[in-house]
Amino acid sequence: MLGEAISVAREAGRGDLAGRLENVAARVRDPRRRIVVCGLGNQGKSQFVNALLNLEICAVGDDATTMVTTTLAHAPEANAALVVTAADGETTRIPVPIEAIGAGVTRSQYAEGRAVLRVEIEAPNQLLADGIVIVDTPGMGAHGGSGAALGAAPTADAVLMITDASTELTDPEVEFLRQVRELCPAVAVLVGKTDLYPHWRQVFEANAEHLRRAGIEVPMLAVSSVLRTHALRLQDAQLGLESGFGGVFQFLRDHVVARDQAALQQTVATDIGSAAEHLALALGSELVALRDPERGAAAVRELRSARTAAEELHKRTSVWQLTLSDGITDLVGDVDHDLRDRLRDISRTAEEWIDDNDPGRHWDRMEEWLTGTVGTAVGDNLLWTRTRAVKLAEKVGAHFTELGAVDLPDVRETLDGNASRAGSCTLSDLEPDLGLGHKLLVGVRGSYGGVIMAGMVGTMAGLALINPLSLGAGVLLGGKAFRDDKQARLAKRRADAKVAVRRYLDDIAFHTGKETKDRLHRIHRLLRDHFTAIADRTLRSLDESLRATQEAATLESTRRADRITALERRLHTLADLRRRANLILGPAPTPTALPQGS
Repeated sequence: MLGEAISVAREAGRGDLAGRLENVAARVRDPRRRIVVCGLGNQGKSQFVNALLNLEICAVGDDATTMVTTTLAHAPEANAALVVTAADGETTRIPVPIEAIGAGVTRSQYAEGRAVLRVEIEAPNQLLADGIVIVDTPGMGAHGGSGAALGAAPTADAVLMITDASTELTDPEVEFLRQVRELCPAVAVLVGKTDLYPHWRQVFEANAEHLRRAGIEVPMLAVSSVLRTHALRLQDAQLGLESGFGGVFQFLRDHVVARDQAALQQTVATDIGSAAEHLALALGSELVALRDPERGAAAVRELRSARTAAEELHKRTSVWQLTLSDGITDLVGDVDHDLRDRLRDISRTAEEWIDDNDPGRHWDRMEEWLTGTVGTAVGDNLLWTRTRAVKLAEKVGAHFTELGAVDLPDVRETLDGNASRAGSCTLSDLEPDLGLGHKLLVGVRGSYGGVIMAGMVGTMAGLALINPLSLGAGVLLGGKAFRDDKQARLAKRRADAKVAVRRYLDDIAFHTGKETKDRLHRIHRLLRDHFTAIADRTLRSLDESLRATQEAATLESTRRADRITALERRLHTLADLRRRANLILGPAPTPTALPQGS
């Protein structure tokens, strides 16, 4: 269908319509589908990717091993590259040996001290050759994992969140699912490591209850990467069944491949129908003028009137562009204010907690809470940006009502970003508490003055320098000195903790603010180019129709029959394309529902 529509557009001299249809054809020919794998640290994400691909390609360890986003795609020969920041702020790709990819990739000598944004790996693999692109993200709550996963979600075809069967879903995981569900149409929760925990079914049911209470409807599957690896090595079908990976492939088939095909068909049908309308306008007007000159004259008058309206709209380009420009300016300010307001609330809550507790004893808990809460705040800010961008697109689209219904651009892909810079922000460590030896030294130093002072008074009464009275005074003053030193050090730790929290939030605001501005610039360019193209296409279609109709009135009678035959042939092709496009635009197939268990 696209080939026929492109051919007709080329014959009609409409390179703009042909170019748009060729872009859609390129998408049809591209089978790649991005699958984002995410989760908290040490949940088995990289091991799951290795088991899914049957490759030992992602680093696996007891500590955090995935430090930056890793993309895996197909190639005849294995190769790897680091994407780093260049001196001019752009990115550059540095080929590296695949053996150099590991847990310490962020400190790789190949990066030459530059920040590593992501790792790209290509390898020969059947699943990757089928068009699957795996994106392995850092653990959420560390190294910007939540931001990296949310940044990749808008352009992803599916998001798989891994959580192991040792514990139930945490609040940060539930919040992440709530956010990512609005950015990606296909999301699933995989309860992993079922081979290690006999009680995994109870955890599975508890997780399902958590999701029900949160109002999050996503499929949940139990999987074991270890069983999958053994099943492939031993060619054991029973082990493969018990691994639960069959449910993963069913999810990809029903909720990714089938959904993507249906969405692509809708896009193809819409674009073909739109192109056919533009082409039929010129061809139909010319045909009317050739068959009936009187009706052709009336058609010329109608076209001139429509062209005048379109020219008026084109002249009023500044009106909708002003709406767009003002909307983007307001959006930049509102989004920045929203982010800073969320971070200020977090800062206020953190400082209240620091005033009520000893941060030195619970700093790890504080860091876990802070990174999780900040990740949720940044994610909510991203969702709010998307909502406001859609409303702005609708507001600008209202200026084009004179042209009939216009399609709105999908702003989801402009939300894609790189959270590596924000992920490099870390909470500073506090000075550790003093040891027992130092505490004794403080007490002895404070008691020294009391012993000497009370002992001198005692010598005037005929007592020895060291006597029960001087020892008691030393104990009292030593205890007071110890308590004063303890309070002073606690106050210092609290002050240092507040400074560390403020510095961390300032770094987050700085890097996230830059990413937000870049995102809004992409939205601005998308909306500007989209609506400019609509205005240009409409005006050109009317110009072509008017020109063809006027030329038809002066065409020699000997050539009229041939021209009428050619126009009828093209219009018949366009009518057939529109009929088939309308059939595709019927009700889309509903994906097969997955069971909650495996």
